[in-house]
Amino acid sequence: MSDPLIQLRGVTKVYRRDQFEIPVLEGIDLDIAEGEFVALMGPSGSGKSTLLNLMAGVDSPTSGRIVVAGSDIAQLGEGELAPWRHRNVGFIFQFYNLIPVLTARENVELPLKLASLSRQDRRLKVETALELVGLADRMDHYPKQLSGGQKQRVAIARALVTAPTFLLADEPTGDLDAASASDVLDLLGQLNQEFQKTTVMVTHDPRAAERARVLYHLEKGQLQREHTGAV
Repeated sequence: MSDPLIQLRGVTKVYRRDQFEIPVLEGIDLDIAEGEFVALMGPSGSGKSTLLNLMAGVDSPTSGRIVVAGSDIAQLGEGELAPWRHRNVGFIFQFYNLIPVLTARENVELPLKLASLSRQDRRLKVETALELVGLADRMDHYPKQLSGGQKQRVAIARALVTAPTFLLADEPTGDLDAASASDVLDLLGQLNQEFQKTTVMVTHDPRAAERARVLYHLEKGQLQREHTGAV
């Protein structure tokens, strides 16, 4: 049996405010296999986004091990983490995080600016990513010319364009109407099923969580596996 793509062992996270300590995660153990689609649910303040940020290497645990794609990222310095994140992590945000003065094409191209690619190669990768999310006809539109669902598709294309090892989605449907949310979840399901793109999604929405194959519930710093289903 192959090792999990993402493995957390004894992970704790404590934030310090002046003389106070605020425990957020307590002894988290978690295995996520390559090609899995996992949903994390829990009340506000339960630590869901913190857990996602730890997997992404944008935050560090207070204690414990986080091994992702063969690297113990809790042991990496910031100089090593930045290129590791660029190679491995595609992050999708609730509010899209698009640059309003850039077109869809230019927003998706941004992560490739860090790579040593020719302009032609960047263009090809960007167009492929936008076609994959169904926005081939919106490449030169600005965010203000796009619907919420289209903006999130641009954000997903931006997350995909570097061919990351896995996708992390923080409330990807939280700012969308029901129809647009369903379309975005269909797209995430397609990426997982057809391209075996490992996906970890934080959500408050039970309908969104139902799309995942594995559901975990996080409350008071503790993680419980709820069910295993099918996309």
